[in-house]
Amino acid sequence: MTISIQSPCIGNCCLDEDDICIGCRRSLEEITRWGSASEEERISILSAVESRKTSDQVPNE
Repeated sequence: MTISIQSPCIGNCCLDEDDICIGCRRSLEEITRWGSASEEERISILSAVESRKTSDQVPNE
């Protein structure tokens, strides 16, 4: 079985104070787990990334 979901890494790798990458929004644990993660696990990681991106957005005032 070939895993087709590619890493969301954008090459801007730097962890914030919560150990979340400011580039791809993955946690340190998710980054280290990515290489051996199944497709299902990768989908779960990407879902968490999208949740972080949404919560990071500040509404316009």
